[in-house]
Amino acid sequence: MLFADVAHTADGVSATRSKLAKVALLADLLNLMERSEVAPAVGMLLGKPRGGRTGVGWRTLAASTAVAVDEPLLTIGDVQQVFVELAAAVGSGAGSNAVRSTLLRSLLSRATAAEQLLVKRILMGEIRTGALEGVLLDAVAAASGVTKGAIRRAAMLTGDIGRTAELALEGADLEQLKLTPGIPILPMLAATASSPTEALTVTGPASVEHKLDGARIQVHRAAGEVTAYTRSLANITARVPEIVELVGQFPGGDLILDGETLSLSEDGKARPFAETMSRFSSQESRAQRLDVWFFDILHTDGQDLIDSPLESRRAALANIVGAHLMPGTITSDPEIAEHVYRDATAAGHEGVMCKQLDAPYAAGRRGKAWIKIKPVHTYDLVVLGAEWGYGRRTGSLSNLHLGARDPEGLFGEPGEFVMVGKTFKGLTDELLRWQTEYFPTIATKQDSQVVMVEPTTVVEIAIDGVQMSTRYPGGVALRFARVKGYRPDKNPVEADTIDALRSRLAPPAG
Repeated sequence: MLFADVAHTADGVSATRSKLAKVALLADLLNLMERSEVAPAVGMLLGKPRGGRTGVGWRTLAASTAVAVDEPLLTIGDVQQVFVELAAAVGSGAGSNAVRSTLLRSLLSRATAAEQLLVKRILMGEIRTGALEGVLLDAVAAASGVTKGAIRRAAMLTGDIGRTAELALEGADLEQLKLTPGIPILPMLAATASSPTEALTVTGPASVEHKLDGARIQVHRAAGEVTAYTRSLANITARVPEIVELVGQFPGGDLILDGETLSLSEDGKARPFAETMSRFSSQESRAQRLDVWFFDILHTDGQDLIDSPLESRRAALANIVGAHLMPGTITSDPEIAEHVYRDATAAGHEGVMCKQLDAPYAAGRRGKAWIKIKPVHTYDLVVLGAEWGYGRRTGSLSNLHLGARDPEGLFGEPGEFVMVGKTFKGLTDELLRWQTEYFPTIATKQDSQVVMVEPTTVVEIAIDGVQMSTRYPGGVALRFARVKGYRPDKNPVEADTIDALRSRLAPPAG
């Protein structure tokens, strides 16, 4: 199949708000593919290329320009092969950037303008088609004639939506799939609430547990061999030897554990989130030790527990992991839940999770059995530019470039603004119309992708936190940024500073 067909479908999916229409478009696409194309195409539609991390950032993309062709020539296999080669170049030495640029330039030189745009968005994880996991799973069900429940359970057990799609479209008996220690499964996800009190109205009696500002980790033990996986199911076993050693000592035979890990200093204090994540992306540094707390168990000693209620799973977990059980309490009392929340945030953690006691482990789903509560921070930032949207937002200026004030000139001239992130979330149709009309009137530079503007427009942004980053010049990036609204009552000199954002980083340990 031509890659252009994927691009055309992605545009169609992003252009409609109807879930049924999205599912129908994706199901039609899946039914037209060769079976060998299914898993790679699913990865592309999710912005998660198969083959591993490509190591491509915006600098590499910016340096890899090419004139688009007029007629589509690329197949799904052609694009997938380049993604595999990009992943193989990661960590290959000083020349790896040049290798990636050459590979990308070659790919883009064979692509149409629409295909070039989709390649860039896949590599940057900015698909934004609405073709999230749930929509794609429903599309697999529609294309294969298998029930949605069977498809979702198969995806949970394989940990791989692309592989699930392959099996379903081949007519495989999905009922034969079993939970297998050593094969990672999709993690269960949480909805959100503004307070523990609100969450308890949904869950009823709940396990109210600390939510650490760490990294999700899934650890398996099969026949004595321990393997560890990230939230995205990347194998990081070689990078977390202290966790491997710890889980190797637990009782319980074969195990599948779900938890969270933190990088700790010698005095036991948590290091910044980005330093924990650096252990997952580097095989060099072992100076930052990791600790881990587990909050769920899915298998022990030959017994699958995913269909057991949380209350019994947590009891089994406590018997196995001991002091490495995630702190929390079981309660239906809002006052007690609020107290746990205050204790968690006072200790520097993100917040709490409220988990329904009788719920099974629904891997890969964001239902209401788990609800997370985290404090929300707001900052007044300045718009530095906006990218032209696509799909339903074609013709509208959408993704905002956000800047913080730099009064001391730490990253440029004093009083200028330093970029700290992007967001398209929270923008209503009314705001889209307004900024599309207004920003070109204050443009300083523009092309077919972005309009850069005078730094005069203040926007209030809600974030969950700040993390260290080399992606933006200020050394920080916003976590889960979304627009609350524009602030015409504020002057840019009243915008928050880069120091204010950097102060949200945890202090250096030691």
